[in-house]
Amino acid sequence: MSKGSGASFESPLHSLPLFPNHPLCEMGELTQTGVVQHLQNGQLLRDIYLKKHQLLPSDWSPDQLYLETTGKSRTLQSGLALLYGFLPDFDWKKVYFRHQPSALFCSGSCYCPMRNHYLEKEQRRQYLLRLKNGQLERAYGEMAKVVDIPTKQLRAANPIDSLLCHFCHNLSFPCTGNGCIDMEHFKAIKTHQMEDERERREKKLYLGYALLGAHPILNQTVGRMLRAAEGRSEEVFALYSAHDVTLSPVLSALGLTEARFPRFAARLIFELWQDRDEPREHAVRVLYNGVDVTFHTSFCQDHRRRWPKPMCPLDNLVRFVRRDMLVALGSGSTNYYDACHRKGF
Repeated sequence: MSKGSGASFESPLHSLPLFPNHPLCEMGELTQTGVVQHLQNGQLLRDIYLKKHQLLPSDWSPDQLYLETTGKSRTLQSGLALLYGFLPDFDWKKVYFRHQPSALFCSGSCYCPMRNHYLEKEQRRQYLLRLKNGQLERAYGEMAKVVDIPTKQLRAANPIDSLLCHFCHNLSFPCTGNGCIDMEHFKAIKTHQMEDERERREKKLYLGYALLGAHPILNQTVGRMLRAAEGRSEEVFALYSAHDVTLSPVLSALGLTEARFPRFAARLIFELWQDRDEPREHAVRVLYNGVDVTFHTSFCQDHRRRWPKPMCPLDNLVRFVRRDMLVALGSGSTNYYDACHRKGF
């Protein structure tokens, strides 16, 4: 990574460090453990897609990859670590990351008033559930006292992120002269998070947000697959290095209700397959953290009984993204712009 000073990325990515090289872990930065997780992800994908299926030749060209990341150093570094493990020959001259300003990866389709409307209602639901949880409020109060800040400030800082970093790196929670944050505090927050996920599935406000929030990135994915299926694209591998807030709405929109909050280094993969006997026939598989979840998705859960193959026709995914996702909002529209600008709601 230290030899990558000549790498050319889309602005403003070129100003970011290529690997976490600071002596102390800073807020929101990738750790060495995170680097190793992504190196292993990359090696796993190389074993499957390159060694077994020979997706990329050893003399691969930049046109065969599409790489995109948000402007955070941790997403760029995660993407680079994965590629280092994945590519047959990591060549800086061939690695070009595009910058995505939005964590939803919505490109030119980011303005969506209805999506924001659903999000506000969902945040209100979260707030009301939190008010009812006395154990959580007590935990927040005790933790705030330990680190000597107002409870309101600690709550707003979303301490689960910091606690997860400690927990997943086998570090003890912070102690001060006022006492210690302990496992009971962590349990109180995690228990509430699981209760929140359960209520979220029941109330379905988040689903409205997810369908509109995930539509642009799923529409891009479908477009990529169609171009590849029709032989109009050289791309064989696309990588979006993203966030938990990118992945959560996509999982929800796909109907993967059992998928828990994304863990560190979580990966969601869409595979495109061509039928050897019928080259014009194409199918997809969806894998989440290495588990085949194709037949748990909304667009394919009823298909298993009617199709002998262990995957789903590409047409099902196309129809889901271009029609069914928007119909599920109850807007009567199959046009993304119209669904985002619904009148009288």
